[in-house]
Amino acid sequence: MNGLSDDQLLRYSRQIMLPEVDVAGQESLLAGTVLIVGMGGLGAPAAIYLASAGVGHLIISDHDRVEASNLQRQIVHHDASIGQTKVASACQSLLQTNPELRITGIDRKLEGDELLKIVGDADVVLDATDNFAARFAINAACWEAGVPLVSGAAIRWEGQLAVFDPRDAASPCYRCLYAEGHDEALNCAENGVIAPLVGVIGTCQAIEAIKLLTGIGEPLTGYVLYFDAKRMDWRKLKLPKDPACPGCSA
Repeated sequence: MNGLSDDQLLRYSRQIMLPEVDVAGQESLLAGTVLIVGMGGLGAPAAIYLASAGVGHLIISDHDRVEASNLQRQIVHHDASIGQTKVASACQSLLQTNPELRITGIDRKLEGDELLKIVGDADVVLDATDNFAARFAINAACWEAGVPLVSGAAIRWEGQLAVFDPRDAASPCYRCLYAEGHDEALNCAENGVIAPLVGVIGTCQAIEAIKLLTGIGEPLTGYVLYFDAKRMDWRKLKLPKDPACPGCSA
């Protein structure tokens, strides 16, 4: 990049003030590409904060349309968005947040070769889906493409967050945490979720993505962070690489 414009220096001034970020860190964000799979409860806050923080290119994917029951927690959508595809609704909101954002919207389910290609176009992938089949597929694509994955989940009053980085030989993958074939029906439609919980976890996903893009701090690689909202309790547990894992140790 050829340096930040005056408008960018003003827009991102509160981040540039941070000595760890400075101009170089902000330029790294502006040059970065993040894929967010899922524009629901987790993807919505993650996308809003990544857009406002100055990530240059967001690729967002979702195959659903906005329903009234989404509005309790999916803050990128609005009442007037009901009936629209979630991707179209999110694009409108995100460009209002940051008009200089480059955004690629994919309003279909990503799978197979297309998923692998899109993952390969990203610097970081955020899994904001709500089912195990999608999570296993995204994990496999990230491992094959060598792209770090920030995984989030939230249900009822509990959430979890992890980073899986195939560039790190010691990093576990999602299949080290859950064996494939684990298909327990844990989703918001069947179990419910308290609205701010997804905001907490989705925002944490955005923070981890920013850390990965800029090289600042220590990513959550090798750990799982659990959050119990009823007790406001955080637990950070080690997650070692499974030497027998068919996903990352083959």
